[in-house]
Amino acid sequence: MFADNTTTATMTERFRGFLPVVVDVETGGFNAKKDALLEVAAVILGMDSKGELFREDTYSCHVEPFKGANLEAEALAFTGIDPYHPFRMAKPEKEALQEIFRAIRHAIKQNNCKRAILVGHNAPFDLGFINAAAERCQIKRNPFHPFSTFDTVTLGGVVYGQTVLARIAACAGMQWDQEAAHSAIYDAERTADLFCQMTNRWQRLSQLDESIQQGCG
Repeated sequence: MFADNTTTATMTERFRGFLPVVVDVETGGFNAKKDALLEVAAVILGMDSKGELFREDTYSCHVEPFKGANLEAEALAFTGIDPYHPFRMAKPEKEALQEIFRAIRHAIKQNNCKRAILVGHNAPFDLGFINAAAERCQIKRNPFHPFSTFDTVTLGGVVYGQTVLARIAACAGMQWDQEAAHSAIYDAERTADLFCQMTNRWQRLSQLDESIQQGCG
């Protein structure tokens, strides 16, 4: 019989003082400086008494294109977003970011962390747009680490041998709704589920390995 490896690990201990926050953005192109930020979703993660992650809260905003923003037709066709549709209820970029950042800062404080670290699928893309928008809006208290990320592309490649989000989800036994994909909320929540599953899998394997070593001692 293996030893009981339950733990009272905290988020700040697990990730060296950082709070992982899963982010997805939908945009008007690939250039963070010039192309519009159109949707932002952020998923706050929780941790149970065994040190396993779970999806806790989701915050999202539709965003108005900033003045002079570029909108690539191909990008809009891919996401299906009409930036000026009245039912989007989009908010100005600064207001949207401040709302998302406020929730993240609250979660950082609750978890006794010092900063957030962005988790994403192709995470540098999402972080690039968040950083560019924060700079454009002159928001000085950006809660995210300025360049470090956790990327589910890399994790998916290591764990499942896949790098496409839908294929990683299939390998992980998750349902995938192609019609809902490419909305910020859907992609962020599926990415969060995958990050939690892969991180928890590693946690269990580490505990099993530790139990085996103790049993052989």
